[in-house]
Amino acid sequence: MKAPVLAAAARALTGASIRWVDCQADPRQRVYFANHTSHLDAWVLWAALPAEVRDLTRPVAAMDYWAAGAVRRYLATRVFHAVLVERTTVTKENNPLDLLLKAMGDGHSLIFFPEGGRNPGPDVGEFKCGLYHLARSRPDVELVPVYLENLNRVLPKGEFLPVPLLCRITFGAPMHLRHGESKGAFLERARQSLCALKER
Repeated sequence: MKAPVLAAAARALTGASIRWVDCQADPRQRVYFANHTSHLDAWVLWAALPAEVRDLTRPVAAMDYWAAGAVRRYLATRVFHAVLVERTTVTKENNPLDLLLKAMGDGHSLIFFPEGGRNPGPDVGEFKCGLYHLARSRPDVELVPVYLENLNRVLPKGEFLPVPLLCRITFGAPMHLRHGESKGAFLERARQSLCALKER
């Protein structure tokens, strides 16, 4: 299945409205970081990007889920060109940060979920440290918060078939790690940037 077909299918299934708040779609290198409530999140966010941006953007996904089974593996590696990272047994050889930096290279963007796993609650969960390490390693790259609304109801945890519902995707103002900013302060500021989009 081709990328344009999957992108159109995602938009048709969710009826997602897309808003850019203090931000514009741009093919420049970015890390799009979002809240995580559904297996549809990466697909729908990826589909919301214009084609010229989507072609340069790679979702970050859990290897234990997306490498399980031929269909998932095909979609992850051949269609989405996802960066599959190990969540359970991390070693020096499969360090997720090294894989992400290599995948970005000089021109690719990432779709990243700083909460780690899916969050079943209504609020944005605490961020793990991966986003901080990315920001510190690539201070030249914009970090763009993206709030995904209602996707957990389209495909609730444990369900296989999606239910068509209207969703909203809100892109916020780009941010960077500030000089001297601590890990904790940065991660909370990034989390609050998502919370603020939820209220808009």
